[in-house]
Amino acid sequence: MADILLPSKISEVESSLVSSEPQRRRPAPKRAPRRPELPVVDDEIQAWSKPVQPVDDLDSVARRYPRRSLSLSSERKPMEFYDTPERPKAFSMDSLEFFFLIAQYFREALPLRLILLMIACQKAGGQIRLTQEEMATVLDVHRAKINEALQEVMSHGIVFKVRRGVYQFNPPYSYRVAEFIPGTELVEAEYMQVDQDKTIAKIRKDESLPELVRFPSLEHMREAIEELRKKRAEERAARRLARAQRQEEGSAQ
Repeated sequence: MADILLPSKISEVESSLVSSEPQRRRPAPKRAPRRPELPVVDDEIQAWSKPVQPVDDLDSVARRYPRRSLSLSSERKPMEFYDTPERPKAFSMDSLEFFFLIAQYFREALPLRLILLMIACQKAGGQIRLTQEEMATVLDVHRAKINEALQEVMSHGIVFKVRRGVYQFNPPYSYRVAEFIPGTELVEAEYMQVDQDKTIAKIRKDESLPELVRFPSLEHMREAIEELRKKRAEERAARRLARAQRQEEGSAQ
């Protein structure tokens, strides 16, 4: 039969289990702060006026808006252009159709080189501040050749002369919209922007300019290219016929 513990014995056992040293209170475990509950928006249009809820992953967003198409693109890369400290990030907007046609139309290299030089030297608003002597120096040709090529380019309304040493590119062909002018110790940096439509309106109001300048068109170039191709095709056909006739005469002898 098991021993029956007397009340005095029970008190002795309890006192032996309890330490005489004071017990330190254990700190409560820290809990992560709860995110505020945001209202659930069923209508996607109303979501724009509601607080933004933190997004854990795209899958959760896709499940929330099943009728939406979600995508994640790569980081946008900066535009890269070769430049110089004097002309930082300088570029113009150009008509690809214009380039396409002048590459077919001009049979000599100098007019094309001159057009490229004038595009490269544009200021904001399409002005080119170059004298014919400077053009000849850059392209390493005689000034008389520059004058001849420049007259040909101007005859098509591509550029026109404003005053001595200043020319204007026709905006529909090539136009520099903006220009950043670096500052110095004495002059602050300046950013200039000239809208194309304002320059076009100014040119069209000037009745002293040729009609092809005020209302530019590349149609005459297209027609000239077709005429030249037709003429060259006729010349090739005539050469083939003459060659065939010579061969027949030789075989007959």
